[in-house]
Amino acid sequence: MGVVNVTPDSFSDGGLWFDPAAAVRHGLELVEQGADIVDVGGESTRPGAARVSLEEELARVEPVIRELSRQGVTVSVDTMRAEVARVAVEAGAKLVNDVSGGLADPDMPRVVAASGVPYVVMHWRGHSHTMDSRAVYGDVVAEVREELSKRVASVLAEGVAESQIVLDPGLGFSKNPEHNWALLAGIGQLAELGYPLLIGASRKRFLGRLLAGPDGSPRPFDGSDDATLAVTAIAAHAGAWCVRVHNVAPNADAVRVAAAVRGARARA
Repeated sequence: MGVVNVTPDSFSDGGLWFDPAAAVRHGLELVEQGADIVDVGGESTRPGAARVSLEEELARVEPVIRELSRQGVTVSVDTMRAEVARVAVEAGAKLVNDVSGGLADPDMPRVVAASGVPYVVMHWRGHSHTMDSRAVYGDVVAEVREELSKRVASVLAEGVAESQIVLDPGLGFSKNPEHNWALLAGIGQLAELGYPLLIGASRKRFLGRLLAGPDGSPRPFDGSDDATLAVTAIAAHAGAWCVRVHNVAPNADAVRVAAAVRGARARA
């Protein structure tokens, strides 16, 4: 899954693809590099980000989704709003990626259920301005697993089919670096919930902090792409269904390597 942020303020590449034509070109480039899905979002969810209006989010994503879909791209919409999801699916989106797991907008599960498209339910404890204060866990893997299980039960009760559900542990969302590493080590336990897993670690703060220089300064976001590759290989080898990344080509290669090793292990 390649990322297209149609925003001026996303943490890694805000502003680069804010123009709809530039966003479409970038989405097509990601497909050429090996992306199976292009994830289009119009609202930054970086820590501290302010929300945009419904009208602004729609204006950002709808024309990009419509044009990419017209050109045969499998598009997902990255949104917490049910109305944006509805419009996006009408414009051609084939997947709804909801970082709130249905908590930000109670209408989201019903909209997704009616659409029939896959639905990424991410672990989430609150909006960007409060999420860092909620990174408190005893056993992060067990708690994230339990909270995701509850979200699944809730969206199923609203009519979402089990076959639609994809889970995301929400790396970086109400998680400190130690929590993120523990969740990556615990992918197998999360997979026991029985749903495909999406892992989104690309260029996130915990990678930059791991790679900090001698003075303690975190590595710049785009300087952590090699570390992202390592996470991609680990996640794919552990059985993740999808990885969400900014730099597609090398990550697609990492997925192929992991798949080859998994295949060899299965044949052994």
